[in-house]
This record gives sequence, structure tokens and C-alpha cells, in this order.
Amino acid sequence: MVLPILLAATKVSFPGLGIKDLPVDRVAFTIGSFPIYWYSICIITAFIACVGMAMLQAKKHSMTSEDVIDYAIVCIPSAMIGARLYYVAFKWSDFSSDWKSIFDVRNGGLAVLGGVLFALIAGVIMTKIKKQNLAVVFDFMIVYIPLGQAIGRWGNFFNQEAFGTNTNLPWGMISPETSAYLRMHLPALDANAPVHPTFLYESIATLLIFFILLVVRKRIKLPFATVAMYFILYGTARFFIEGLRTDSLYIGNTGLRTSQVLSAVLVVVGFGIIAFSRFVMNKKALAAAKETNAVNEANDGAEENPL
Repeated sequence: MVLPILLAATKVSFPGLGIKDLPVDRVAFTIGSFPIYWYSICIITAFIACVGMAMLQAKKHSMTSEDVIDYAIVCIPSAMIGARLYYVAFKWSDFSSDWKSIFDVRNGGLAVLGGVLFALIAGVIMTKIKKQNLAVVFDFMIVYIPLGQAIGRWGNFFNQEAFGTNTNLPWGMISPETSAYLRMHLPALDANAPVHPTFLYESIATLLIFFILLVVRKRIKLPFATVAMYFILYGTARFFIEGLRTDSLYIGNTGLRTSQVLSAVLVVVGFGIIAFSRFVMNKKALAAAKETNAVNEANDGAEENPL
């Protein structure tokens, strides 16, 4: 979301919780005259947390700290590029008259799903270069993506973006930015009423997904099972959360929300991965059983006809 007004500091209220005029500054601090934004800090913190935790757990999953760093060097920049390109592609009208603004991400404008897709593609390429097992690497690394999402989403809070429609729920949020956006883009909604803090919903959802995937990775040894569960869980959560948002990207003039369509695809692909992986494993198990039976029959024949 590119907000109609971008204040250095604002006041956010949660009327249902009795919280009024909470000061929120988009700028964390300045180095000389150069501002450092909370949005950037949240993203950097997310990357550091994910890479650090992956390095600590690498040995338990047939990988090394050096492997984690190698994948981070490739996947993190790819994720940033993908997140921006995805957003720009579906919001081209906002950038066509000023192409330099494409490189300015301080005000937001990163699409999570684009980042995930580009990171996965970069990961596939890296496994080929390093000649590592794709399932082992992906089932290990995918766990940390929702952790990064949970942390990074708080950048939307400081930017006062990625919020939803009006709500009467206690945690409904209102600020000058939410009111200005609704007034400008969605006049049918009440600009003076609280809205869904959908960034918070996704942060909570992805944090829960992170913990679920830790269990899946530990207990389910089916290849790509952890990857499939991420696709299913995140796809489902994002589909419903996206339906509440006021800043969705759309596929042309179809009225279809891009992220909802892609989320539905992720869910289908997730179930497809599980079905295919089970089929392959069962096929291998059947082949191994036939080979074992053939060996046993040969041994039994040799015992019945000794030289």
C-alpha cells in the first residue's frame, strides 16, 4: 500500500481496548540527516532471526551453518526483489510515471507472496549448484519463512498500512492514515471508524504456522511434507485475511484479488505435493518389498537344492 499521506509520526488508537493516541513514529532514528525506518528494521530483524535460528538447528537436519549462509545470500535478495516486482507488476499505474520510485521501498510496497516465490526459485537453483537433496533442504528451510513473516509484518504497523475494513471488534484500530486512505479510496466505508489490523492477524497466523511446522518437520518424514504444510496453512490463512484487506492487488479488471487466487493455488499445490510424495514413497516401498521377496525366494531355492 502506498499511503496518500506519509507522516513521520502519527497517533494510533484502539478504542475498544481503551488505548488512545498511541504515538507511532515511522522513523526509528536518524544517522545524520538519513532516516532509518522501523519498516526496514523489522525486515532486517526477521532475516537475522531466521538465519540465526536455522544456523543453530542446521546440524540436526543434515546441513551446516555454511549451507544456511549460502542459501541466505541467494534467497534473501531474491525474496526482496520478488516481493517488490510482484507489487510493482500489479500496481504499475502507481509507478509508470516515475520509474525511480520502484526502488524506494521505505514506504512499503513489498508483496510477501512474490518474495516467497522468488526465494523458492532461488533455493531450487542453489540446491542444483550445491548438489544437495531438494527435499531435505526445503523441508528444513521452509520452517523459517513464516517466522520471518511474523516479524516483518510489524513494519506494516509502523507504516500504518495493510489494514482491513471497518470492524467493531475490541482490537479495531484507527489512525490519521487509515482514515485518510478510506476517505480517498473507499468512501463507502466509515473513515472515522476503526479497521481490522490485518497485519496483526497475519503476524499471529504465521507465528502459529512456524510452531506447527517445527512439529511437522520433526515428526513427519515424508519428503516435502513440511513444504506442503506451509503451502496449505499459509495459503488458507492468507486467503481469508486478504478478504478483509482494503489494499489488495487485483488481476486486471476481473475483481479477483491476486493474493487470494495465489493462496488458493498454494493450498491445492500443497495437497498435490502430499499426494504425489505418498505415491512415490509407496511405489518405492512396493519395489523394495518385491526385491526383498525375490532375494528370499532365491535363497530358499538355494537351500532346497544344495550342491
